[in-house]
Amino acid sequence: MDDISMTIIVAVVSGVVCGIIAFFLGSNYRKRKSEATIGSAKEEAKRILSDAIKTAEAKKKEAILEAKDEIHQLRSESDRETRERRAEVQRQERRIQQKEESLDKKLENYEIKEEKLSVRAKEIEDKLREVEDLKIAQRDMLKKISGLTVEQAREQLLKDVEADLVHDKAVMIMNYEQQIKDEADQKARELIASAIQRCAADHSSETTVSVVALPNDEMKGRIIGREGRNITALETLTGVDLIIDDTPEAITLSSFDPIRREVARTALEKLIADGRIHPSRIEEMVEKARRDVDMVIKSEGERAVLETGIRGIHPELVKLLGKLHYRTSYGQNVLNHSLEVAHVAGLMAAELGIDIQLAKRAGLLHDIGKALDHEMEGSHIQLGVDVAKKYKESEAVVHAIHAHHGDVEAKTVIACLVQAADAISAARPGARRENIENYIKRLEKLEEIANSFNGVERSFAIQAGREIRIIVKPDAVSDDQMVLVARDVVKRIEGEMEYPGQIKVHVIRESRAIDYAK
Repeated sequence: MDDISMTIIVAVVSGVVCGIIAFFLGSNYRKRKSEATIGSAKEEAKRILSDAIKTAEAKKKEAILEAKDEIHQLRSESDRETRERRAEVQRQERRIQQKEESLDKKLENYEIKEEKLSVRAKEIEDKLREVEDLKIAQRDMLKKISGLTVEQAREQLLKDVEADLVHDKAVMIMNYEQQIKDEADQKARELIASAIQRCAADHSSETTVSVVALPNDEMKGRIIGREGRNITALETLTGVDLIIDDTPEAITLSSFDPIRREVARTALEKLIADGRIHPSRIEEMVEKARRDVDMVIKSEGERAVLETGIRGIHPELVKLLGKLHYRTSYGQNVLNHSLEVAHVAGLMAAELGIDIQLAKRAGLLHDIGKALDHEMEGSHIQLGVDVAKKYKESEAVVHAIHAHHGDVEAKTVIACLVQAADAISAARPGARRENIENYIKRLEKLEEIANSFNGVERSFAIQAGREIRIIVKPDAVSDDQMVLVARDVVKRIEGEMEYPGQIKVHVIRESRAIDYAK
């Protein structure tokens, strides 16, 4: 056991000694390695420091060179500016010198001219004295030659002047006579115009609205109806826009077509008086109103014929004359205008001793085409010519209608009289306004575009031309096609018309089923 202990002790001591030796050997190795690393770092630091010094020297030299270049450039610019300023100063000096020389020359010229003027003035004074001497000598010579004294010569001169004055007086009298004639002609024109104005037919100013009085404001709600069905039915059937606002006990009807507006007004007054307001009753009253308006048209045509004393006019022409009662042109009622033209043409025909009845007939029918231009395409002149030929009017009347606006040359006295009477009636004070006619034509064009599409039954321009309502045939246009029709109408309006703001295109398709219980 003692051997084992000794062996262990020896082993432990050997291990300790080996560990100490290994420790010292490692310490020496690390020390040598550290010293080698430190030496390498010092050399690297020296190298970096040397490079930094070299770089600094290079940058220093570069900065010195740049500074020298900049100084040289500034010096060159300064020299150039100095040279330019010196040259400018020299130019200014030369200009001033030239101006001084020019002024000196002008001053010399002025002095020379002044001397010449002085000499000229002296010469003129001498000439004037010579003229006076010559006048005196001439007067003395005239006395000797004529044997007249100064008084006698003056008297003779006055006689000659008086003779000249007599001629001038005659010329002045002739001028005064011409002036008096011109003033008399002007006065005669004024008197004729005043007489025409006094005897002219009444005319109505153009309007596009009518006001219907209500018994109370509660009636407005009944006219509108549940969910607006009554007012919608009335607007759809008549093509008139009903404006219901805060105006007490009144409804405004707006439409550019006076016949539609009259139908709507009459129908609305009948509905208000009846008290029963619903879509079917509205439809019935609108039809009655149309019949009433047709009766008025007929009676107005007959009145025009009786008032002018014209016989043998075709009944259809009489009906067209009645339609002119609701037609206006530039703010002037066309039927009243036609009556006025007929009367004036007849008066002028009587003065000339030609056929009075023929002149009146041509004057009354000259604007008959305006009763058709809402319904047919073409100018009112061409439409009037066509309808007059259709109902067997004479060639003289047809020619007067064709020539009353100068579209063709007037070849008969009757045509000239109708032209003159038409101009007199249209030109008198307060007869016409132009802007409303352009407005009417725009609304008519709007409806014409809408009616030109297939499947359109009726169309109405409302809201002063800001909306067009188009009623299509339900069997010809489907719900999907309605969108296409609206779009096509919009494109046509945008391409063919000029208008302020925007126009709403409202397409309506309605299907109805009607049966009768027997």
